[in-house]
Amino acid sequence: MTATNDLTTGGRAGNPWRRFWERGGWWRALLLAAAYYGLYQLLGLLVGTVFPEGGALRGEKGSAGDVFIGTGLPILLGGVLLVLFAVSVGWLRELFAPQAIRGRRWMWIGIVVVLVINVTALLSVDYGEAGLPFVFSWLLTGLFIGFAEEVLTRGFVVNLMRKAGQGEIAVALVSSAIFAALHLGNLFTTDQGLVVTLEQVAYTFAFGVIMYLALRVTGSLIAPILIHASTDPTLFVHGAYPLEGSLLSLVPALSTYLVLLTGVILLIVLIVSERRRARAAVSV
Repeated sequence: MTATNDLTTGGRAGNPWRRFWERGGWWRALLLAAAYYGLYQLLGLLVGTVFPEGGALRGEKGSAGDVFIGTGLPILLGGVLLVLFAVSVGWLRELFAPQAIRGRRWMWIGIVVVLVINVTALLSVDYGEAGLPFVFSWLLTGLFIGFAEEVLTRGFVVNLMRKAGQGEIAVALVSSAIFAALHLGNLFTTDQGLVVTLEQVAYTFAFGVIMYLALRVTGSLIAPILIHASTDPTLFVHGAYPLEGSLLSLVPALSTYLVLLTGVILLIVLIVSERRRARAAVSV
């Protein structure tokens, strides 16, 4: 082995921090997600202290400034921490490299369903009432959300599971379950109640399955980031300022059930498909 190879491969293997994460596994994925969630909550408290609600910069609750600072800024800072972590373990390029395991055409179904929901939501917003600053603030915040949550779950979690040699069914289930579990914390950090939180957890699990399939079929982490980034802001803006009398509003209003149904059906198809692929590989 050359001196150059020693530095690029042996150097990484000799780093205890990198060696720990290179082993992968579901519990390391869970550990990373828990650490991120804890730091994200601390960042939220810090931002709330520096920029209190109703202050000159943040503004009143529900304003464009409040959305950006109260919701977007902690997630943006959390995304920065994820990038720094990726650099520390040498995975930044690896996360965004073309996927070695690709998908099949039926996996596009979930992407189409989500995009139809998002487009109809955008087309049924009362923009005059919402105001462009509010809409723009949510779109920018959505980009932060899509980046941070997808890099964590479809990036790091998927990578950790694959490094441990787990099959793609397990990869899909664990990445979606951890993504859903992150939203379970809303039971303690918001006043939305148990029933709404459980509905949100079920929805995010199904949405996570669809985003995993988007990763597979497009072969890039960029796709689920952008799809996710277009989902949260469009639904939130539509929920706050729906266009009265618009028939298109029916689609985003039913988005939870549409995503749940699509995610469950596609998960079943994935399980059947992966088992067939495994049997075919053994028989060759």
